[in-house]
Amino acid sequence: MNDLKVTIVGAGIGGLAAALALETRGARVCLFEQADAIREVGAGIQVSPNGLRVLEALGLGEAFRAISVAGQAVSLRDFRGAEVLRLDLTGLPDTQSYRFVHRADLVELLAAEARRRDIAVRLLQKVCQVAPGAPVRLNLCNGDLAEADLVVGADGLHSVLRPVLNGTTEPFFTGQVAWRAVVPNVVDHPAEARVHMGPGRHLVSYPLRGGALVNLVAVEERRDWADEGWSHVDDPANLRRAFEGFGGVVPDLLKQVADPGLWGLFRHPVARRWHGAGVALLGDAAHPTLPFLAQGANMALEDAWVLADAVGRATDLDQALAAYQHRRRDRVCRVIAAANGNARKYHLRNPVVRGVAHLGLGMVGRLAPGMMLRQFDWLYAHDVTRAS
Repeated sequence: MNDLKVTIVGAGIGGLAAALALETRGARVCLFEQADAIREVGAGIQVSPNGLRVLEALGLGEAFRAISVAGQAVSLRDFRGAEVLRLDLTGLPDTQSYRFVHRADLVELLAAEARRRDIAVRLLQKVCQVAPGAPVRLNLCNGDLAEADLVVGADGLHSVLRPVLNGTTEPFFTGQVAWRAVVPNVVDHPAEARVHMGPGRHLVSYPLRGGALVNLVAVEERRDWADEGWSHVDDPANLRRAFEGFGGVVPDLLKQVADPGLWGLFRHPVARRWHGAGVALLGDAAHPTLPFLAQGANMALEDAWVLADAVGRATDLDQALAAYQHRRRDRVCRVIAAANGNARKYHLRNPVVRGVAHLGLGMVGRLAPGMMLRQFDWLYAHDVTRAS
């Protein structure tokens, strides 16, 4: 790894985490970011214990805790407001805590650490073409050329590297759209993630920035997505209309929404090939994930650590990249399948089926709360920083 020249395309959570993990092992890392500054707009994310372990291993655990909210519970609720199931998280060890953070705050934390380590970050660098090889060649849209021993595509859904390895594929519309917004905490929202489940739709809420704000993600099933773009700013009246009839704190929170972002939820399949000659994919570039298990950022953090670990262990770069895909692909496929299953469970339309399902959840939660927590041990208890 010493003196391995690495270029990472994309300075989001996955790209920055990969830069730190690779630099720790001796690589000379440069980040190419097409924006004019490292920033992340948008809303909150949930960092579960498996993602937290990566931040801890990068030496950022204490700083991350200072900018995030510790989740005390997960509360599943009927859309009218009644609690169906409550998972108490307060008894978990600190190393297994579940935390809420504004995406921009996490990006800034990672970027500040990159600056502290003098990792090169080149802004306004949009990559137009990547040619795998030894060395890998990058053509930038401004006419510049660059070379590296390893190029990591951490550039998301519209990755310039993914089609080089897998050909061009058209994303498919999942039949769902998502509004996202951050609003003032006018309802004294506790430090818990609430999932408000209704027919054909659900809304997730949790606090950010010491409880001053509340993050909202509202998902509705639709037959089609007419807008040509992936996202746009929507009229808040459309969001409030879609969630009429929801009770509890939802109406008061939706009154605070001013300019919600609206996304059509599209999916690429998990990439068949994550690597080639001197190149690798990471995060959404390899495996776009729907937001129904809150694992997009966590999977990118895991990818970053495993990629650096695989490269650091091997004497041959091709073997290292093959090992990286082998260690990651089955896990992310399982995560994506679980996320897809949650969407169906949250959106039960038949009132009888929904009532029976919610009654069963509540009974299991009261009689065997430990079992409900342990059902996702395969996800949250996994520690890529210790796995070989």
